[in-house]
Amino acid sequence: MGLIKDIYSVSFYEKFGQAVAEVHPSFNKQKFIEAIYEGDFVQKEWKERMKHTTVVLHQFMPQNFAEAASLLDKIIENLKRNSFTDGNLAFIFFADYIEMYGIDDFETSVKAFVSITQFISCEFAVRPFILKYKERMINEMIKWSLHENHHVRRLASEGSRPRLPWAMAIPFLKKDPASILPILENLKNDPSEYVRRSVANNLNDIAKDNPQIVLEIASRWKGHSKETDGIIKHGCRTLLKQGHPEILGHYGLESTNIELSSFEIKTPKVKIGDYLQFHFHLNNKNKDPKTVRLEYAVHYKKAKGHLAKKVFKISEKIYHPNQLTKIERNQSFKLITTRVFHTGIHQLSIIINGTESDVLEFELTD
Repeated sequence: MGLIKDIYSVSFYEKFGQAVAEVHPSFNKQKFIEAIYEGDFVQKEWKERMKHTTVVLHQFMPQNFAEAASLLDKIIENLKRNSFTDGNLAFIFFADYIEMYGIDDFETSVKAFVSITQFISCEFAVRPFILKYKERMINEMIKWSLHENHHVRRLASEGSRPRLPWAMAIPFLKKDPASILPILENLKNDPSEYVRRSVANNLNDIAKDNPQIVLEIASRWKGHSKETDGIIKHGCRTLLKQGHPEILGHYGLESTNIELSSFEIKTPKVKIGDYLQFHFHLNNKNKDPKTVRLEYAVHYKKAKGHLAKKVFKISEKIYHPNQLTKIERNQSFKLITTRVFHTGIHQLSIIINGTESDVLEFELTD
């Protein structure tokens, strides 16, 4: 499996350059490719190569932004005609082009986003426009939420997320997301799961700063449809992991008379690269069946010696009265790029419908 940066290859630029030349007669494909590979291209990582492609392409495009945006549409249509990988991540530089060179031409850029996002998603590129134009941009995105194309509708929700991962946050939306709520209202019954999942992710972002707003929406949307209930559940996942009392009550998740026993760590010493093994028993001591959301928390030791808690879901299902169940789990400590492990004492706990058990300790070693 190759590196993601290698999607920008000689073969890619040859095919792309040919597609541009077919609709832009003055375009010099060979000089374009030579300009791409000048300097330290080989050392550049994926995002650097993408940005570099944007800058080089701009050198060969009309300097008038409206003319360039029109030409981008023609290039995309030609790529589609030639079946040149619709939606390929490599083409994210189209969205980046609008972000870099269209920020001062609002009307042209808005139209370009609608067109380009149907080929490659633009959720990262719209965010500087939200920061600069605020309500004006959000009003356009409210219109997008009613668009016939599901990619455009999804851009309205995904692009307006207050905390979109790997993108710049939108501070004024973190503080007060009221202006984007009409977008979510318009999309709560969207026929596309792709769009509905984005709505849920937007709600989950909002919940991190404004939980009461999401709780109110959850209460108002509850029972509207199976799809909307699914949006609420996924959109409240952070609140559920935090054991927020109101959302637990929303789903009738009570821990009373749900008994935890025989909680044991089978590997009290774990080497980095191995698995933590543990088990426990669960018994519903109530007279009625109960839905149990079952999770466990690993309290990771951090570089400065403090512990940081991360919650992992096991299951959510109905347990019948006096149903004694043994649960066994393995938690990986294999090295991954998104987490750094530190040797020393860590902790483990079980969470039953938001109520955390006493913790057990284990040691992580080299």
